[in-house]
Amino acid sequence: MITAHMDQALLFRSLHDSARPLALANAWDVGSARVIEAAGAPAIATTSAGVAWSLGRPDGETVPADRVVELIARIVAAVDVPVTADIESGYGRDAPGVAATVARVLEAGAVGVNIEDGTRPPAELGARLTAARAAAERAGVPLFLNARTDTYLFGLDDPATRLKDTLERARGYVDAGADGIFVPGVTDPATIAELAAGISVPLNVMAGPGAPTVTELGALGVARVSLGSGVAQAAYTAARHAAQRLYDTGDFQPLAEAIPFPELNGLFPDPGARSTASA
Repeated sequence: MITAHMDQALLFRSLHDSARPLALANAWDVGSARVIEAAGAPAIATTSAGVAWSLGRPDGETVPADRVVELIARIVAAVDVPVTADIESGYGRDAPGVAATVARVLEAGAVGVNIEDGTRPPAELGARLTAARAAAERAGVPLFLNARTDTYLFGLDDPATRLKDTLERARGYVDAGADGIFVPGVTDPATIAELAAGISVPLNVMAGPGAPTVTELGALGVARVSLGSGVAQAAYTAARHAAQRLYDTGDFQPLAEAIPFPELNGLFPDPGARSTASA
């Protein structure tokens, strides 16, 4: 089991390459993870927003860490590809609390985590990253520690110096132990290229409609492309559309593009059958 975990961690690291960027359609439960894996995903990443919505809560660390870790373990057990988890700012009030969370996430089988700064001072995220790295070293797993900075997503700092400030944050986060830097909220090709050139570790951006394609982002130096909560939003939009058509017109056309029942059901092995086969 330890060897398998190590192999998954090393495989996940190797996928970060701007020549062929790691594209991640973020999952929020076992079902979405299995569907995404079946579509050809080389790895599974979770979305904290999608996880929260699926549990009837808003995004923003409102889900208890126990529930998050349990979900990560379920997803890891359900897929064959590496899993990286969005753990927001670390589900801990301080750096030791973040270290405890990371240790539990590793025990659940994940090989990567995202930890974000949000509106916290950069020094605080730096301390959390250092604690997370120490927890991974104690576990003996080469965790891919992805540090997310929200300077562009939240419009932090002066717009005139935002690029410079983001690069400074990135350098500090790398010094604190980050293996990658995630900068959501930026889609301008020139800015992305400057970020990639100024950051010494793999750059991760969040993409969606209107953003450059994965190939174009790779040419700019991006090594990892995430869809964030976008797939979950699209799934809930599909549910709303089907319901509105049902109640407004009484027809069922939105269901025409649904995954066929046998195909979807076949993504989930029968636990009873597995138990019988192993008896």
